[in-house]
Amino acid sequence: MSNHNVDQNEIAKFEALASRWWDPTSEFRPLHDINPLRLNYIDERAPLAGKRALDVGCGGGLLSEGMALRGAHVTGIDMGEAPLSVARLHGMESGIEVDYRQITVEELAQDPEHAGQYDVVTCLEMLEHVPDPASVISACATMLKPGGHLFVSTINRNPKSFLFAIVGAEYMLRLLPKGTHEWRKFIRPSEMSDHLRHAGLDIRDLTGMTYNPITKAYRLGRDVDVNYMMHAMDTREDGTPS
Repeated sequence: MSNHNVDQNEIAKFEALASRWWDPTSEFRPLHDINPLRLNYIDERAPLAGKRALDVGCGGGLLSEGMALRGAHVTGIDMGEAPLSVARLHGMESGIEVDYRQITVEELAQDPEHAGQYDVVTCLEMLEHVPDPASVISACATMLKPGGHLFVSTINRNPKSFLFAIVGAEYMLRLLPKGTHEWRKFIRPSEMSDHLRHAGLDIRDLTGMTYNPITKAYRLGRDVDVNYMMHAMDTREDGTPS
């Protein structure tokens, strides 16, 4: 049943672009630009060195390799075969070890060798591409150790996000391929908060990410109107439900 929470059209979008994943001048330039911000955000709140981390929707491995470079033992999962092939190949070239698997997080959560075994779980720029984001968040929560950290990011749903994330980013600035996003699939912070709480997690932080088209730079801040990240924790101490 977990495979039902996969949109094959969304998978196909990223399969078609996979060969350019690690090209910082390609359609994936925004991911390259924001990756240091994402890594710092995660590492400051859940120091990665020596931690076991799961990257859900890892794509070509940008975040997975970044976390591994900071000392984490990383598993990256995705349902796109081509992006995973690119991730494995890049890992061989870079010498950075990541365990990549083609599996959904719902399926992985059914495996007792993985459920409840991760200090850090990340699910960034992925939830807006699946039919049921709440199902993904629930499974991510299942993967956490007591006291573990979940980091999610996505795009807010409002008129400003339609203007900036679709009209601006895809059609005017051409930062992303046309059709990358569907506005109706964007997730409001209030909706994300509900998903996290229903999964038994305690929300610790909400941070926005903005883009300056003049300086061509991203920064984190209080503006969550378009892109945002959230940090939540499993507050159990002894393995009992929170």
